[in-house]
Parts: sequence; structure tokens; C-alpha cells
Amino acid sequence: MSPGVAVLVASVAALGGLLFGYDTAVINGAVGAIDDRFNASSLALGLTVSAALIGSAVGALLAGRLADRYGRLHTMRVAAALFLVSAVGSGLAWSLLTLAVFRVVGGVAVGIASVIAPAYIAEISPARIRGRLGSLQQLAIVSGIFLALLVDYAIAAAAGGSKADFALGLEAWRWMFLAMTVPAVVYGVLSLTIPESPRHLVAKGRIEEARAVLRRLLGEAGLDHKIAQIRETLTLERPPSMRDLHGPALGLLPIVWVGIGLSVFQQFVGINVIFYYSSVLWQAVGFSEGNALLITVITSVVNILTTLVAIALIDRLGRRPLLLIGSAGMAVTLGILSFVFANAPLNAQGLPELAGAAGPIALLAANVFVFAFGMSWGPVVWVLLGETFPNRIRAAALSVAAAAQWIANWVVSTTFPSLKDAGLGLAYGIYTAAAVLSFFFVLKFVRETKGRELEEMGR
Repeated sequence: MSPGVAVLVASVAALGGLLFGYDTAVINGAVGAIDDRFNASSLALGLTVSAALIGSAVGALLAGRLADRYGRLHTMRVAAALFLVSAVGSGLAWSLLTLAVFRVVGGVAVGIASVIAPAYIAEISPARIRGRLGSLQQLAIVSGIFLALLVDYAIAAAAGGSKADFALGLEAWRWMFLAMTVPAVVYGVLSLTIPESPRHLVAKGRIEEARAVLRRLLGEAGLDHKIAQIRETLTLERPPSMRDLHGPALGLLPIVWVGIGLSVFQQFVGINVIFYYSSVLWQAVGFSEGNALLITVITSVVNILTTLVAIALIDRLGRRPLLLIGSAGMAVTLGILSFVFANAPLNAQGLPELAGAAGPIALLAANVFVFAFGMSWGPVVWVLLGETFPNRIRAAALSVAAAAQWIANWVVSTTFPSLKDAGLGLAYGIYTAAAVLSFFFVLKFVRETKGRELEEMGR
């Protein structure tokens, strides 16, 4: 059977990743205008930017329980509705507090999407192409980031700046949020067109429905054997729960700690500093608002192209080699950024001035860093989180790992404004250390999953 059906189904599920990327990056072009509109302090601004991440951690923890109880598709639709509410509320926010509240709502949607998409894609994908289909989640995320930054740039350019009025008496930055209503509606509608996960159907005792879905995805060969394998790994005496994650290693199973480690290192290398704060960062070192936004859009294009590289390689080279290559590349480029910023002269505001070759070197290093991340830790972590856990604990373990990822993201995003004030050399030095540690973490703890059936995980 052609894998086309699985590709189409996985692509619809991955739309949650597009909204995930859009929601987390849209703040980039709006942050300066929000600061001006609400006269925010550095702490308040940092908390508002990162408010969505708190919601994301909550959403990730809720997603596993929702997915196991009500199904993967119902959980996707909840996320789509929350994305819609967040888009409208953030665009019409009348105070910094209300903006933060609606950003939290969007964050809950992001957290749910970050769990449900990789779990669902892993559960409907043939083993031979599971890495490529799992990578669609990251491709959708980076495409969402690109879309958000492109919309930010286009609206700001059309209005004459993010603070200027754009349409219907609303400032440009508000329309940056309101634009997310379109993909939110599309995601909700298309989620009505795809089948439920066969693993969830088996867990609920809906064997004939599971058989029909597997026949559509995999063809007739070996259906009875596949269903028997799924039933064996699910142990249907009682429903899955968080209790299944308990183990001897500080209260959790070792495989859950590996998932948490992957999630935390993915964030501690500082990738989201590039996407949340890069416009402000490049303006701080001398670029205009328009050029800073354009640089950020170019960086997001690099991220998309490198994710395509990962999709081409992940089922050939495997997961571990890509992670190791990415860690090495990130360590070198982050080290260069740390050195450049640490040695740059400071202007009257205490910010580094990248004179001469320093500016192009920093831009090149930043984009090579994005390349190293985009062909490795960006997509591969989501693939591993979707496939490395046994069937019975997949949704719950993914919830815990994704929640850890969002907490780590919140720590990085909240601390960056203060680290920037203390010195960009210090900030990038910390991210360099995380990249070096991530290399050794993969060497010691991460096992290869290329080509293995989901029912083999945990053996």
C-alpha cells in the first residue's frame, strides 16, 4: 500500500505544530510595541512573553489524560478551540494582565498540541517512514514560526511600524495575534477528517474500528498479528494512568527521565531566544526594526530548510547520529557568539556594538546554530518522544516530558532579558555549556529507535 494515506493523516495532525510555532513566535514582532503600549518593566515584559510557556506546561500535563480518556482527535479539537480563543483575546487585550491571561490560554493549546501530535503521528505511521512522518511535527512548528514572523514583518511594514494603527482602529501588533484565527479554524475543521489512533481504539476495546484504520494505513497484510501485538503491549486490565510512570529512578522509570533530559536540553541550548527575542536583540546591536525583523524571517527560513534535511536523513542515519552532530555544531557556533558578544565594545546604553566583521560573524554563527539545531535536536527530539515510550505509557510519558520542555523553555525565556543586561557573552556561554553537555547525554543515555515497531519499545 502507498504510504500516501499516512502522510496525509500525519500532515493534518501536524497542523497543531504549525499553530504551536505561530503562537510561540508571534510575540517576537509585537514585544517592542507591547512594551511601549503598556509601559512594561523588564520583569513584567519577560513574564508576559513567557506567560504562554506556563500554560504550555499545564496543557502538556493535561494532554496525556485527555488523550487516553477521550481520544487523540477530541484532544486536537480542544487545542484548536483554545488557539482560537487565545488569538482573539490577545489581539483585543486591554491591559498587560489580560494579554498575559490570553497568552496562557494559547499556551495550554500549545502544550496539548506538543503532546498529541507526536503521539498520534507515531501511532499511525508505518515503522519504515515513522521518523520522516514524526519530523513533520517539527516542520510544521518551524513553518508556523516562519508564518508568524512573516505576518509580523508584513503587517509592521504595511502599517509603518508595529505600534502604528493598521485596520479597524487597532494597532499593527494586535493584528499579528488576530491573524492566528485562520489556521486555528483550519486545524479544527481538518481534525474532523482523519481517523482515531488505532492504538487508542484497541485500548478502548473498539477492535473492529482499529482494524479498519490499520487496513487504511497499512493494508491487509498481518492485521490480526498487529492487533494482537498492540493488545499485548497495552495490557487492557485497567486504563493507562500516570501511575504507570512510577519507577526506581527518583520516582520515575528511567525511560521517562531520558525523555525529560531530551526535552530540557532541547531548550537549554537557547534556541527560543533566537525566535522570541531576536528582533529586540538585533536592534540592540545596531540594526533597524525593519532589518531586525527581516533577519529573523531569514533565520526562520533557514530553520525550515534544515528541517527538510532532517526529514531526508532521519530514517537513513538514525536518531542518535543526528543528535550528536547537532550538539557538536551548536557547541561551536554558540561558543563563537559568546566570544563575539563578550569582546564587543559597549555603547552608552551598555549594549555591545558589533563593529566591522563582528556583525556578519555573529549573524553567520546564529544562522549556522539554527542549521545545527534544525537538522538535529529540533525534529529528532519530537520523533523520539513520539516513538521511544512503550504503548501503555506513551501519552502519559509524553505529557511529563513535554511539560519539562515547557518549563525549561520558560526558564530560558524569562531569564534572557536579565542575562542580556548582565552581558550577552555570559548568556551565550551558558547555552554553549548546555550544548556540550547534551552531546554526552546522548552518548550515554539515548538509544537508537530507527526501524523498530512501536510494540518493541520497552523491551
